[in-house]
Amino acid sequence: MTADAQGGVTVFNIGMRINNFRAVRSWWPVFRAMPQMLKELSKDPEIGLLGYELLLGAPRVLYIVQYWESSEKLLAYASAQGKEHRPAWAAFNRRMREGKGKVGFWHETYVVPAGGHEQVYVNMPEFGLGKAVGVVPVGRRGEGAADRLKAA
Repeated sequence: MTADAQGGVTVFNIGMRINNFRAVRSWWPVFRAMPQMLKELSKDPEIGLLGYELLLGAPRVLYIVQYWESSEKLLAYASAQGKEHRPAWAAFNRRMREGKGKVGFWHETYVVPAGGHEQVYVNMPEFGLGKAVGVVPVGRRGEGAADRLKAA
């Protein structure tokens, strides 16, 4: 199977690293903020989030791979008044200054144009981009990776 992705996609990776497990007051609020945002994003498809996967880099790293319709929609959500992100970001910045390195944070954004992504799922439930947009038989988008890259 392959993802039934039409056109380009924006991939947003965001995560945290617990640098000091005993400093719960530093990392717990960071940990708790993301589920609220994901709930908000999942309720309103117009915001632009296609789907996400929560991943663990045990024992200290948690991260989420998010699939977005466009970078414009991702940035609009990040700066939107009245949404979960802005107050969470302000509180997070305060905690980071006060926490003195007890929790780490990172994010990466990739804008992938049509024809720039390819995926295969073998003996897998829907996962990643395929879970976000649905899957189709591989042959529908080309038998080889090079064919699927051209067809995206």
